Amino acid sequence: MEANPFDPPEGSLRKSVGRGAVVTALSQSVRVATQIISVIVLSRLLSPQDFGVVAMCAPVLAFIALFQDFGLTQATIQKSGIRHEEVNYLFWINVAVSAILACVLAAAAPLVAAFYGEPRVAGLVAAFGLQIMAYGLGAQHLALLTRRMQFGRLAVIDVASAVAGLAVSIAWTFIDRSYWALFAGTLTGAVLPTLCFWASSRWRPGMPRKVAGIGELINFGAGITGFNFANFFARNLDNVLIGKYWGEAQLGLYDRAYKLLLFPLSQITNPLSKVMVPALSRLKDEPDRYRSAYLRVMPLILLVALPGVAFATAMSDVLIPFVLGEQWRASAAIFLALGFAGLLQPLNNPAGWLFVSQGRSGDFMRWGIITAVTSVLAFAIGLPYGALGVAIAYAVSEYLRTPFLWLYVGKSGPLRASHVLRAATPFVLGAHLALAAVWLIKPLLPQQHVIALASGAILAYLITIAVALAFASGREALREALKMLPARQPAATPREAQ
Repeated sequence: MEANPFDPPEGSLRKSVGRGAVVTALSQSVRVATQIISVIVLSRLLSPQDFGVVAMCAPVLAFIALFQDFGLTQATIQKSGIRHEEVNYLFWINVAVSAILACVLAAAAPLVAAFYGEPRVAGLVAAFGLQIMAYGLGAQHLALLTRRMQFGRLAVIDVASAVAGLAVSIAWTFIDRSYWALFAGTLTGAVLPTLCFWASSRWRPGMPRKVAGIGELINFGAGITGFNFANFFARNLDNVLIGKYWGEAQLGLYDRAYKLLLFPLSQITNPLSKVMVPALSRLKDEPDRYRSAYLRVMPLILLVALPGVAFATAMSDVLIPFVLGEQWRASAAIFLALGFAGLLQPLNNPAGWLFVSQGRSGDFMRWGIITAVTSVLAFAIGLPYGALGVAIAYAVSEYLRTPFLWLYVGKSGPLRASHVLRAATPFVLGAHLALAAVWLIKPLLPQQHVIALASGAILAYLITIAVALAFASGREALREALKMLPARQPAATPREAQ
């Protein structure tokens, strides 16, 4: 297996994980900044109705996209000793399925427009088929780059695609100031990475032919797809219901609040899975190292993300009009409600790393079903009260699910719920206290918005760190964070990644 060209060099795990964490963090900081700039700039160039039209398409596109990958990229990443013939077979499955789904999307476009009562949606839904095809053509090349732990190249591609997508959207507004500007940027962000994956990968597909034993990979991918299918309803049905019963204006307000808060959070944990899933997969037969690796990374995510969420949530009535403009002030209350869900999502989202790296795709799918059912119930309860009611109900459901998630994760494998509780409590508690403190002190902050926001952010981080210092596990995580400051040195990488 050492000679497998699809694997990273032997003995490179420590170096790859350390460098991967650093470059991923850097690339994601640029990507999140680009996303925030996109929200701010495009919100001033386009109307809430434009964002509402695109948001109406998003659930349909997300639903179709569930089936194009079929979990086959994760199968390629996780399988030991994967061969060219297997990757080639999976590539052609991705391409064929993507072509079929693009046709389905085009055929369904008039039905989607009729559902919303918005004719502009039809052309946009059909056009998104191009994005589906672009992803299908690059899925296996992305999987191979991830498997080889070529995180530097992936980071450069990720940043370049995000910046190019934003630039194209802004440029398009000078041609046509409409929702097509958003589509142009999205399509750029799909096509450019695929071209780069092909250019960066040494692998080229051959003619499709049947391969013995491929069923194991497909079965693993089916479990991942099952989770994604269930999780779709938890992540998208809120948009569908708000758009259907409250219209594009309310949906636009909800979409902006969601994108400004929860989307950047997903951009912290989701890309880190490219580093952590391959690394944890290699450590799954060494429980102590596996547990140590996860419990060193997870608190660092909480340290970076939670104080920022606490500050933004507490100061939403100042933050939203300042960054988006006065026309978006009504979105501040929605942002506030979603902020409480944001205090738990950086803790809960990485649970997927554990299910996948341990080969528990069936458990992953079953948890997705639980999440979908409870989320849909929450949306139904909140819907009569508009977008704000949906946001509040969703946040409550996140709190109710969290303890059950970690009990379920800990029922097998190296990690127990008690391990997560010990590592996460200092930062989750600290962020909640920071939110309360910033909220209470807000009237005393300077009237200038920039100074007030900067003061609130600094206060949130100081309070969270102070609370963490009161716990032994918090002090341990902060020491680990200090070690990673001079991250250019390989010796600064965690020992568990050796």
